[in-house]
Amino acid sequence: MLRELAEKKEKKVEYIELIYDLIFVYIIGRNNALLHSFSNGFVDSAAFAAYIMTTLAVIQIWNYTTYYINIYGRHGVREHVFLFVNMFLLYFVGEGTRADWQGFHAQYHIAWALILVNIGLQYVIELRNHPDRPENRRQIRRMALILFAEAAIVAADIFAYRAFGNTWLSLAAILFGMLTVILFGQKYSGGFVDFPHLSERVMLYVVFTFGEMIIGIASYFDGAFSWRGTYFSLMAFLIAVGLFLSYGVFYDHIIDREKRTNGLGYMLLHIFLIFAMNNITNGLEFMQEEELRLMPKLLFLVGSFLLFFGVLFALGIRHAKVRCERYPRLCFTAAAAGVVFCALMLLLRGDMLLNIGLTVVFIFFLFAMIYRYGKLMDP
Repeated sequence: MLRELAEKKEKKVEYIELIYDLIFVYIIGRNNALLHSFSNGFVDSAAFAAYIMTTLAVIQIWNYTTYYINIYGRHGVREHVFLFVNMFLLYFVGEGTRADWQGFHAQYHIAWALILVNIGLQYVIELRNHPDRPENRRQIRRMALILFAEAAIVAADIFAYRAFGNTWLSLAAILFGMLTVILFGQKYSGGFVDFPHLSERVMLYVVFTFGEMIIGIASYFDGAFSWRGTYFSLMAFLIAVGLFLSYGVFYDHIIDREKRTNGLGYMLLHIFLIFAMNNITNGLEFMQEEELRLMPKLLFLVGSFLLFFGVLFALGIRHAKVRCERYPRLCFTAAAAGVVFCALMLLLRGDMLLNIGLTVVFIFFLFAMIYRYGKLMDP
């Protein structure tokens, strides 16, 4: 087993994986559109609940697919066929992601369940390639069982929704997948995972999500030149740049991409990182919506920034380079900066010029800390 691992070549990201990711760019846009249904001065509660569920569901689907490819993918014909089938099914997921989602509930959940079954079947077929490797077979069976069980819960939600008018089983399915993968799916997998490939795949997904943010802030560039308009568009652009640079320094200088790990915790944290990025994109758009009340949209945006940086720093707790002995101090300083930022944003909530400027200062203050710390980690 050890000799096998030593001889194993690093897996490279293939074009087929990037093509697969493009469908998620489309779905990110569909998910974000859910938040543009307003009621009582903020996002309609039903639309917001649907947004949370759909966003977490599609990120989890991406995680499942990426994890399978990382460990067992050979970029063969069978694997490509399964990927394209899932891409086709994801169009039904995207089409069912809309303000009047109730009419597309069955379509959405049938496609979602079939996607999970599709990935689970790949694990079942993979069993034949490991006749004399009990650890591999145990891991494969665990993951297949988790996927089939989650698919059953998703399918059951179709009937539960018709009977009771709620869709709580959808959220239960997502939480079930997260918890069971952490508790059971990670066993025996640490020696199989190609973490350099896995971290690169996650990074590319994050970059695609930043692309959606770049599109989102385009609304700040209204074409009518004014000093106020130019100021706000510049600040929105700097926010996106600061967030991108912060993640980039973490990926390039702080995360230990050669670490021997099962990668599941890393991917789980990225579910919430990408969720925070989607929220920031929407929050920046909300700030220009005059029909929305100031306090809810301000809290939504501030909370999204805090979630983004909270998850970013959490990535370094278990995945930073071994020589990062000063990391707890960095996290403490960042947390203190977050408290000050939150207090000042609430105190100055009536002045949007100061609010957005303060946000840029906060982001680049943390970026400067991250950059300085990252340089210390370079050999």
